[in-house]
Amino acid sequence: MTNHFLGIDIGGSGIKGALVDLSIGDFASDRLRIPTPEKSTPAKVAQVVARIVNSCADQLDPDSPIGITLPAVVTHGHTRSAANIDKSWIDADAETIFAKKLGRRVVIVNDADAAGIAEARYGAAKDCDGLVLMSTLGTGIGSAIIYRGVLVPNFELGHLEIAGIPAEHRASAGAKTKEGLSYAEYIPRLQRYYSYVEELLWPDLIVVGGGISRSSNKFLPKLMLKSPVVPAKLRNRAGIIGAAYLARESTK
Repeated sequence: MTNHFLGIDIGGSGIKGALVDLSIGDFASDRLRIPTPEKSTPAKVAQVVARIVNSCADQLDPDSPIGITLPAVVTHGHTRSAANIDKSWIDADAETIFAKKLGRRVVIVNDADAAGIAEARYGAAKDCDGLVLMSTLGTGIGSAIIYRGVLVPNFELGHLEIAGIPAEHRASAGAKTKEGLSYAEYIPRLQRYYSYVEELLWPDLIVVGGGISRSSNKFLPKLMLKSPVVPAKLRNRAGIIGAAYLARESTK
């Protein structure tokens, strides 16, 4: 069986895809990025995804499934929520929509879950055999839970309320930017959020991703937590790599 699978990561501003060599956990082709349609309905997004698939169809096994991430809770191939994409995704049969458009089997996964499994297999959590919390600080706060290498999907920990306010409204990178917070002002918000999550889950490792993780030296060392906390290694490749990995796992 080939180790090359296609992963596609659908975001609010861009739809990205690349062929992934799962023997090393890295891209086997150049990443193709196409802007997300302004009206990001399932039909329009599926058209963009088809363009990415067609661009590398000659490198794909015709029977191999494609892994696709969405910024949504995903259960049994259906998207139950919609973050930064059109609200018509709520309760959409995403698996069927993409399978019909592409003419092949697909695996649909939450974007943070895909990033988490990629970090667990190939990145910052590769050697952790316990409970891993992957936390992505972006417009909101994404989260993934991996226990002994097994993904436990759809942990929406950014929606936890702290003092009556959803955590991502105060502690996301988006909140930092929107309010113009310095790191000195932002760190106490992260401390409160991660301390609360730590008391709920008692993770063996916390991996922090999202674009702000590039500046992790400015805030991670200042968090006082019982769990080790480290920056993600795969950065913006994680969603694509995780999607491709889960596509391959679905064939076993």
